[in-house]
Amino acid sequence: MNTFDVNFYKGKRVLVTGHTGFKGSWLCRILLDLGAEVTGYALEAPTKPDIFSLLNLESQMHSVIDDIRDLEKLKAAFAETQPEIVFHLAAQPIVRESYKNPVNTYETNVMGTVNVLEAVRQCGSVRSFLNVTTDKVYKNNEWGWGYRETDELDGYDPYSNSKSCSELVTHSYEKSFLKDMDIAVSTARAGNVIGGGDFAADRIIPDCVRAVSGGKKIAVRNPHSTRPYQHVLEPLGAYLLIAEEQYQDSRKAGSYNVGPDDRSCLTTGELADLFCAAWGNGAAWENLCQGGPHEANFLKLDCSRIRNRLGWKPRWQVDEAVVNTAKWYQAWLAGQNMAEYTDCQIKEYFGI
Repeated sequence: MNTFDVNFYKGKRVLVTGHTGFKGSWLCRILLDLGAEVTGYALEAPTKPDIFSLLNLESQMHSVIDDIRDLEKLKAAFAETQPEIVFHLAAQPIVRESYKNPVNTYETNVMGTVNVLEAVRQCGSVRSFLNVTTDKVYKNNEWGWGYRETDELDGYDPYSNSKSCSELVTHSYEKSFLKDMDIAVSTARAGNVIGGGDFAADRIIPDCVRAVSGGKKIAVRNPHSTRPYQHVLEPLGAYLLIAEEQYQDSRKAGSYNVGPDDRSCLTTGELADLFCAAWGNGAAWENLCQGGPHEANFLKLDCSRIRNRLGWKPRWQVDEAVVNTAKWYQAWLAGQNMAEYTDCQIKEYFGI
C-alpha cells in the first residue's frame, strides 16, 4: 500500500482543525489537490509570515476562524458542514511555550480535544476521526530503542503531558461512544517534522532560516539531543492513509507511531550540519547550549505497527527532507509563487 488512494478523497467532506498552522496548511493543500471539500477550524495563523496565507488557502476552502475551546461554535461548524472525515491537528505545539503558559496549553490540548470529540459525537455525519498527537506522549526513559504504541503514556513537560491526556480522552470517547456509532477512531504519534513554511519560534529549522537569511550564524540550543526527523509530507501521507483505511474498515483503527527509519534519527547538531550544506552560501552554526527547561535528550519511535498493518513506510530520508526544506525557503525568499511551488513538492512526493 504505502500511500493513500489518490481518488478516495475526491468529493469527500473533510474537516481539519488547526488548518492555519504549519502541518494543517500542508494537509489542506494536499486535500484540495485531491478534490476534497475542505473545511478548516482554527485560530488565526500563529506566525507572521504564515504558510496559510502563502498558499492562498482561504480563497479555496471553507475557513472558520475560531477557538476549539468554544464548544458551541465548534458544534455549529460541524453541523453546517457535515464532515465525513475529521483530522484533529489544532494544538498549542511548543514545549517551551507550555512552560510559560501551562493552563492555556492544557485548555487547548485537552479540553480542545474533548470539544472536538463531542462535536464528532453529536454531528452524525463523521465516519473517520484521526487525532494527531506527538512522539512525546510516551514516558521518556531515555533508552536507545524505539517506543511502541503499547508503552506507557506520561509526557514530562506540560505540552507532552497534555498530548498524553489528549490520547487518553480519545480512547475514552472511542470506547464510551464512538465505537457504538460506527465511527472509526485513531491517534497518530509523529516524530519531529520539518518542511517549508514553518515559521514557529523555538524550532530548529525556522531558527536556521531566520539566522542564515539575516547573515548570522545559527544558534543551536541542544546540539546533542537526538530526534527522529522527517519531512512534513511523510506524516501527512500516513494520516491520509490511516483515515482512508479505517473509513473503509474500522478494524484498521488504532494508535500509530509515524516516524522515519533509524538512519533519520540524528542529533540537532547533525541536522544543522545538513541544513548548512543544503543551504550553501557559507551557512554555519554555533553551540549555544545554555540550559533552560527540561527537554528529552533521546527519543525514537518503533513504527512497525503502521508498516505491518497499513504497509506505510517513509519515502525521503533526512538528507532529502532537509534539501527539499531548504529549497522551499529559498524559493520563498526569492519571491516565487509558493502555492505553485508547494504543489510541485506535493506532486513530486506523492506522484499525483
